[in-house]
Amino acid sequence: MAPSPEEIDAVTKALSGIGVKEETLISNLGKWNLDDMSSFREGCDRFFAKDDRGFHKWFASFIEATEREFLRFKRAVVLWTMHPWERDAHLANEALQHGQTWYGVLVEIACTRSSDELLGTRKAYHSLFEKSIEEDVASCIQTSERKLLVALVSSYRYEGSRVEEATAKSEAKSLRNAIKSAGVAIENDEVVRILATRSKPRLKAIFKHYNDIEKKSIEEDLQAYPILQATVQCLCAPEKYFIKALDKALNNGNAAEDLTRVIVTRACTEDMKEIKKEYLEQNKDIPLSQKIKERTLGNYQSFLLRLVDK
Repeated sequence: MAPSPEEIDAVTKALSGIGVKEETLISNLGKWNLDDMSSFREGCDRFFAKDDRGFHKWFASFIEATEREFLRFKRAVVLWTMHPWERDAHLANEALQHGQTWYGVLVEIACTRSSDELLGTRKAYHSLFEKSIEEDVASCIQTSERKLLVALVSSYRYEGSRVEEATAKSEAKSLRNAIKSAGVAIENDEVVRILATRSKPRLKAIFKHYNDIEKKSIEEDLQAYPILQATVQCLCAPEKYFIKALDKALNNGNAAEDLTRVIVTRACTEDMKEIKKEYLEQNKDIPLSQKIKERTLGNYQSFLLRLVDK
C-alpha cells in the first residue's frame, strides 16, 4: 500500500526543521518498500524533482542540508562531553578557520568567560594545536579586527569589585575621544587598551560615565563597528548578547549553529539563568524552552531542552 499523503507530509516535516524527527522517520521510512519509496519521492516536491529522464532525484542543495541536520545532535553531545576549556579551544579554532563572519565567537569566548576560564582555554588550545591561540589569531586574521582580538584573547582581567570612579570617568572621556577621533576606532590603541584590560565592573562604570557625557550609550556610537558592539555587550550584558544570538539562530536556518554553541556552553552557568530570565521579559512571557520546541526537532530538541532546564 502506497504511503498516504499524511505519511508523506509527516516525513517531510520530520526533515524540515532544525534537527530531524528520528522517530517519525523510523516508523515511516522503515516500513516502506522500494515502490513505497518511489511514491514518496514522487509525492514530495520539497526535496525531489523529476528530471528529463523521468526519475525523481534530490535537489542537490537539500542533500548537504539534510546531512547537516542529522549531525546536529551528534555535535551537541560531543561538545557537551568535552571539558569547557577544550570545547572553547575547539570553537575558537573553528572560528578562525571559518573567517571573518565567525570572529564574534572569539569575542564571545574572550569576554564572557572568567579570567581563569580564558586562561584554561589558552592552555587547552596550546595542547590541542601545538601553538598559542594568540599566535593563531595574529596569523590568521588580516583584517582590522586583528589588534582587538589578539588583545582580547590574551587578557587576564582583575575580577574584584573595586572601582575608582575618578579613574573610570577619566577613561570614559579618553574612550570617547578615541572613538570620535579621525581614524578607525577598532584599531585605536586606547580603545583596545581599555576594552582588553579593564575589569568588568570598571568597564560598566566607564560606560555609565560615557553615557552621561554623550547622552547616549557607547553602543550607539559604535554602530559602524559590530565587533566592538559585541565586545561591549559580552563584557557588560552577556545575557543580552546571547539572546540576540539565540533569536538569530531560531529564526534563521543559516545561523542555527549558534543555537548549539550558546546552549551547550552556557548550560549549568549563571549566564543561562540570566538568559532565560531576560528572554522571558523580552518575548512577552514566552520561555526560551517553548521557542526551542517550536523550532527544533527530534533528539536534538530533547537534548537542548534538558540542558536549558538544568
